[in-house]
Amino acid sequence: MNMTTTSSTSSKVDLSTIRHKPIIIALMLGAMVALLNETLLGNALTVLMGEFDVTASTIQWLSTAYMLVVGVLVPITALLQQWLTTRQMFLTAMVTFLVGTLIAGVAPTFSVLLIGRIVQAIATGLISPLLMNTILIICPPEKRGATMGLIALVMMSAPAIGPTLSGIIVDSLGWRWLFYLVIPIAIISILIGMKYLQNVSEITRPKVDYLSILLS
Repeated sequence: MNMTTTSSTSSKVDLSTIRHKPIIIALMLGAMVALLNETLLGNALTVLMGEFDVTASTIQWLSTAYMLVVGVLVPITALLQQWLTTRQMFLTAMVTFLVGTLIAGVAPTFSVLLIGRIVQAIATGLISPLLMNTILIICPPEKRGATMGLIALVMMSAPAIGPTLSGIIVDSLGWRWLFYLVIPIAIISILIGMKYLQNVSEITRPKVDYLSILLS
């Protein structure tokens, strides 16, 4: 489905002034913590069932809602990248992720914890496509293969280590530390992005096909 129609404005990007490494580091840190949270609660679900006195079918919404929201946001991100600068997109995503993590970490009830997870998922749905698109733009063709391979390693390893890491954290520190421990990484990513991230995409501001977004 085409979510956009004709564009009205266009902007050119001078890639010669872009510092690639800080941008890649900021994006990869953000993507790592966002993707890690897809599976980080895996071994904590039984603990959370007892903590909030909910059933197994209810507690699974912490994972199911996360994946559903990510699935909804990924195609919409392609449209947002034509309306917002790379810097705006990244900082919005990471601040949103940080807010969601804080909400989940201090959640007094299951409903609040679920809201925190949904807010986290919004950020994940934004940051993952942004990472891939930005790398394709700023990396020269001869370096794209190695860079994409490194990114793929991060994107695959982060969810893979989630269950093991969550088991260690829950046994040692408690389930709330599943959220507390990723906060410093998210803050570091935000600070690097604030200092070095520049816009690398063209802002065309196309008209929005709201029906296509709804159907998607």
